Amino acid sequence: MLILASQSATRKALLAGAGLRFETSPAQIDERRLEAEVLGKGGDAPAVARRLAEAKALSVSLARRGVVIGADQVLAVEGELLHKPETLIAAAVQLDRLAGRTHFLHAGLALAEAGQLLWSGTSSASLTMRRFGAAERDQVLALEGAAVLASVGAYRLEGPSIRLFERIDGDYFTILGLPLLPLLEALRQHAPATLTQ
Repeated sequence: MLILASQSATRKALLAGAGLRFETSPAQIDERRLEAEVLGKGGDAPAVARRLAEAKALSVSLARRGVVIGADQVLAVEGELLHKPETLIAAAVQLDRLAGRTHFLHAGLALAEAGQLLWSGTSSASLTMRRFGAAERDQVLALEGAAVLASVGAYRLEGPSIRLFERIDGDYFTILGLPLLPLLEALRQHAPATLTQ
C-alpha cells in the first residue's frame, strides 16, 4: 500500500499520472514550529523542506499501514521564507515581493513505513519573475482565483501565472512540489512492490 501524506490536488495528479496506485492521508503537524526548530539550529531552506517532508511521512506512517510519501515545499527569496497566502490580497503582496527577483523552490521528499524513515531528499529550482505592474498582477490573480492560495508562491506555473515569469531553471516536477524522478528511484530502491500494485 502506498499512501500520500497530503491532500494536494497537484501531487495527487502527478502520482496518478505516473501510474501509481495510492491512498491519501494528510499529516497533521505543526509546520511553523518545525520550521523554527530547523532554522534555530542553523538549518537552511532545503533543510526545512526535508524536515517537513520527513515529519509528514513519519506521522502518517505511525497511523497507517504501508509506505508513506511525505512532501513539502519551501520558497526562499533573499534569505526570507514565504508561506501560502491566506487571501488574494496577501497573494498580491507576495507577488509584488517576488517581482523582478529570483527565488528558490525547495521540495522535500521522504518515505516512511511503521514509524521508520526509509529515505529522504530535496530537489531545488530557481525562478525569476519579470517586473510587472499592479494591473498585470491583478489580471493574473483574477484569472487564477483562489487556486493560488494553495501555492507557497501565490502562483501556478500550470496556469495564467506563467505570464509573470522571465526565467525558470530546474525540474518541472520539483516546481510543482513533488520531484517525481527522485521519488520513483527511491520507491524502486526501498519499496519496489509499490510500483507493481
